[in-house]
Amino acid sequence: MANAATQAKPLHIGNATRLGFEAALLAARGMEANPLILDDIPGCSGFSAFYSIYQPKPLSTPSDHHEFLLEKQDIAFKRFPAHLGMHWVVDAALSVRNLFINYAGSFLPSLIRTIVLKIPVSKYINRPFPSSEHQARHSFQFNACIALLDGEVGLSSFTESSIHRPELRELLHKVVVEHPEDNVANFDKMYGEVALLLHSGDVLTGKCDTFYGHWRKPLSKESLLKKFRSNASHVLPEEKIETIITMVDNLENLSDSSQLACSL
Repeated sequence: MANAATQAKPLHIGNATRLGFEAALLAARGMEANPLILDDIPGCSGFSAFYSIYQPKPLSTPSDHHEFLLEKQDIAFKRFPAHLGMHWVVDAALSVRNLFINYAGSFLPSLIRTIVLKIPVSKYINRPFPSSEHQARHSFQFNACIALLDGEVGLSSFTESSIHRPELRELLHKVVVEHPEDNVANFDKMYGEVALLLHSGDVLTGKCDTFYGHWRKPLSKESLLKKFRSNASHVLPEEKIETIITMVDNLENLSDSSQLACSL
């Protein structure tokens, strides 16, 4: 997980894909391995030979009313390019920001004494003062503060000039992190909560248990197109962007995928 906030992260996905494909080809040719690799049996430790805390548990037989998460979840679309967990905190921050503006008339950081984030325990995305683009994309603290400061999060939020703004650093120094027991590191059950403790003694709170883009609250087609146009505008002219959108909308009718590839 140390590489989660680095450019090396995609290499692990590619390597896992390669190894899985290789295993499938070998199995198709009749090669066999130990069927107890995931078990903890004396003389055949499997994973537990190297991971002492590995304690496999048998899967319970589903009852008539049991439902696996994979049966009901769908794709979660990110609205901005950051770790998925950041989306809960950003939506909570935007919610409390609106409350604060109604309270004070505008966003005035000087009125804020402390910013409390209530988030799940997750070491690699608990980064109080990120110093690079990739670290910022994997920081609960950064994403909460950038949402509070700017009222939105996008590609430009993670540039060097944005990350090192003095006013952002000022907000980061006010952040305190809490880990409630009921807030588990699970994309189905977690929530993000952002509380502003003001010098006046007042407390404003925003909470999100299902961000916009989660499979329980999917993005509309309009929101998806807005995201694509915004991201693509950094590398493609407007004419090509609209051509790609038209092609994807009619993908089933394309005679050759090269037509789409040529537009990229």
